[in-house]
Amino acid sequence: MDIYHGWCDLKPGVRDIDFAEAFTRYMELLEAEGVIEGWRLTRKKLGLAPSHLGEFHFMIEVTDMTQLDSAFNWVATRAEPVEVEHHGVNSLVRNIQFGLYRDFPDPVRERGEERF
Repeated sequence: MDIYHGWCDLKPGVRDIDFAEAFTRYMELLEAEGVIEGWRLTRKKLGLAPSHLGEFHFMIEVTDMTQLDSAFNWVATRAEPVEVEHHGVNSLVRNIQFGLYRDFPDPVRERGEERF
């Protein structure tokens, strides 16, 4: 499983619950389309996170890079129905950063022949 991470802050005046609802609609659409496996939205608690990361953190699970590429390609069409949900989230956030992680050790990993 690959996990696409994002951290962001809300633009001034955006209500936290409005962002959460918009994000939920967007992710549920991507999940229904089959271009993601699952997702999660979290928020900093007690300020316990590096200061350069945003107030909100989301994780999007995909089976592999092919599925992630499918998600990117579908969103990149900028066509309905995905464009309204994509814009509905992006118009609310600022200071966004991304990262891509994978489960480890990789399920295909062979042991015993590694050189490092």
